Amino acid sequence: MGGALFLLMNCLPTEAVGNSESVPRRFTSQAAADSAYSDWEHDAVGLEAVVVTGTRTPKTLKDVPIQTRLISPEDIRKSDATNVQDLLEQELPGVEFSKSYNQQTHLNFSGFGGQSVLFLVDGERMAGETMDDVDFARLNMNSVERIEIIKGAASALYGSNATGGVINLITKQPKQKWTLNLNGRGSKHNERRYGLNFGLNGTHVRNMLSFTGTNIDNYSFHNGPDQKAVVISNFYGDETWHVDDKLTWSPTSRLQITAKAGYFFRQQVRTVTVPERFRDFTGGLRGIYKFSDSDQLEVVYHFDQYDKSDYQKLSGLDVRDYSNVLNSVRALYNHTFGQGDILTVGADCQHDYLFNKNLQGEEREQDSFDAFAQYDWNISDQWELVSAIRYDYFSDGSESRVTPKLSARYKPLADMCFRFGYGMGFRAPSLKEKYYNFDMAGIWIIQGNAGLVPEVSHNFNASVEYSRWQYNFTLSGYYNQVKDRLATGSPFVDSSIDPEHPDQLYLSYINLKDYRTYGFDVSAGKHWSNGISARVSYAYVHEELPTDANGESINNQYVPARSHSLSVRTDWEHRFTKHYALTLGINGRALSGVDNLEFVDYRTKGDDGKLLRNEIHYDPYSVWKLSCMQQIGKAVRITLALDNLFNYKPDYYYLNAPLTDGIRLQVGASIDVDALFR
Repeated sequence: MGGALFLLMNCLPTEAVGNSESVPRRFTSQAAADSAYSDWEHDAVGLEAVVVTGTRTPKTLKDVPIQTRLISPEDIRKSDATNVQDLLEQELPGVEFSKSYNQQTHLNFSGFGGQSVLFLVDGERMAGETMDDVDFARLNMNSVERIEIIKGAASALYGSNATGGVINLITKQPKQKWTLNLNGRGSKHNERRYGLNFGLNGTHVRNMLSFTGTNIDNYSFHNGPDQKAVVISNFYGDETWHVDDKLTWSPTSRLQITAKAGYFFRQQVRTVTVPERFRDFTGGLRGIYKFSDSDQLEVVYHFDQYDKSDYQKLSGLDVRDYSNVLNSVRALYNHTFGQGDILTVGADCQHDYLFNKNLQGEEREQDSFDAFAQYDWNISDQWELVSAIRYDYFSDGSESRVTPKLSARYKPLADMCFRFGYGMGFRAPSLKEKYYNFDMAGIWIIQGNAGLVPEVSHNFNASVEYSRWQYNFTLSGYYNQVKDRLATGSPFVDSSIDPEHPDQLYLSYINLKDYRTYGFDVSAGKHWSNGISARVSYAYVHEELPTDANGESINNQYVPARSHSLSVRTDWEHRFTKHYALTLGINGRALSGVDNLEFVDYRTKGDDGKLLRNEIHYDPYSVWKLSCMQQIGKAVRITLALDNLFNYKPDYYYLNAPLTDGIRLQVGASIDVDALFR
């Protein structure tokens, strides 16, 4: 899955051939990488940032041939976000989070969502899902250094589930001999957040320990009369605890070994006597050995276990009803040629274990294997071409897939860059989609389908970027065609399945016919010498209504993407004295309305004998946040924010409405204890 973080640490600078901007920058040590990283942190445009997700080799953002969006440490700090959902909603147009019937969170990312967007942490996959999405509460921002985002198919490098894109969270590393940060925030509904980061950085050993705790109480909403679709009347809060430790040992300049371990706990109380609990255990080892300045081998073992249980307070029993365990091993080799070209080859093997009381037989296992190769060719000062191919095999059903990818970068001018790309994406059906059997609250029985085939997509994208005088303009467009998309079909009645209940409704996983989504993004940013910076981004998304194998339109699993979305962020920073600085910021997002074809209920039939459906209109909305951050001395930051500044409250809390009950004051503080001693 990458070796993202450590490729960044352990790559060597090569002498420029021709125009140095066409050759990837490489680093000999962590110190060199940290130095380069510090340089770009002060670059308002951020094009000197080193990114690794798009090609699995380190490149500056301005030189990477695959369009990559970077959310920097400064962006994360200014957002004061608690988890990845809070951050992405502020930073990315075309992203929307909605709720499912049981209030688990669902992502729509430019027409893709659920298991079609691959989330990684330091390049590694995550176990478990909640209604087809990862548990976003696991992805807290306290331990995250930066986030790299690729839109479009990336299956040639990352395999299944990367059909709609990759979001890679890269965690923090200590840069000083020792660092200690304590932080917290509070708001209404007893919302609390506590964080700690403790880092040690020695000659041969580095360690980063992170801890985060959150809490928010349940609260209720008021909906207007005559709602047209499912509404949410209560927000179910939760309590979470998350601890991670990352230890890196570098006995020589050529060898680096990293051990990681983490624990996550979340409890949600929808029923007072039976709270729901979610746990995750993760760990692994990564070794990197540099044979020479041009050759490097990475070997990784990764473990992740995600469990769900119901805690029965009266009996004191904690009954586990779900467990997903991933064990994976990967080898990745890089060779750099004299002209700056890079060959990357690798292979993975993964064992996937799933226990679910709603599965046929309750337990299922699967092994998967892959091999991939990529060649990064610096053709000339202006042209760079990257080609990749991957082979994947899945033991359950003996499914296999070959996926190619081709990307190009053209720089006619030093300030302008064109990018073009084609990628084939695929997603293998999950064990849940094949073998699920669940009675959904008496509405219908959701059935798995062992005959599912992998969905395959074709992604075409192009972009142009112009940067000069602290201005940055980007225009990008994409087109995705998906065949055999994995989804649930229309409800049906089949008396032969259960003759004793001939009217029982069933909902099966199916492969849809052709499905298309396309759109474009426009963004503009500027930093002025007076301390003001601004960024405006707009996204247009068109998502076609899915059809089944007979060409008949079916219900979308979730509310479709909103066609138009806008995000705006403006900041003013000023240092008044040596000991006091102020940052004022306002950011907001506006989303257009959207229509969706939905069932009136789950029993009413029309004249054609099929379940009756109505077109439901979901209103547009806009949410803004005003923040004030004060830096006091070297160590203390005080943050005050008014979230939902204009007190927006939806008339109906539909599944894709923002779950806010009005303006919210947030008060936070952060103390860099180590700075008090420097």
